[in-house]
Amino acid sequence: MIRYALTCENRHGFESWFRSSAAFDDQVARGLLVCPECSSKKVEKAMMAPTVARRERRRPAARAPAGEDKSPVALLSEHERELRSKLKELRDQLIKNADYVGPQFADEARKMHYGEIEHRSIYGEASPEEAAGLLDDGIEFHPLPYLPNERN
Repeated sequence: MIRYALTCENRHGFESWFRSSAAFDDQVARGLLVCPECSSKKVEKAMMAPTVARRERRRPAARAPAGEDKSPVALLSEHERELRSKLKELRDQLIKNADYVGPQFADEARKMHYGEIEHRSIYGEASPEEAAGLLDDGIEFHPLPYLPNERN
């Protein structure tokens, strides 16, 4: 996992974790990254100073005194866990009540928009180019909320 410091076009700074550099690039290209403060989709990596451990300053890890609680530390706050739970609930509800059309998402959305087929809730995949084409044609759609692996 890689942690990036990010900034939007309005200079709001925030951080996020990515599986790889390619995963970051993919999410930017698909318009999945948005500034949590202003919702701008123009997000880029900010300058970061690397963390480098110097040998002479390293100290052995502090050990917990006998009898002290050694339970794991939560990486997500209660608010973040609640938000993740609500996003999962929303995603599950959307998937339950829609037809999966796979890579034909853009074609199916166009056919519905132009009245060639009956309107229904669908979900699937679209490339960034296909998504841009749908927007250019005035076809409204929304990406499903992305949820990291529950074990992360």
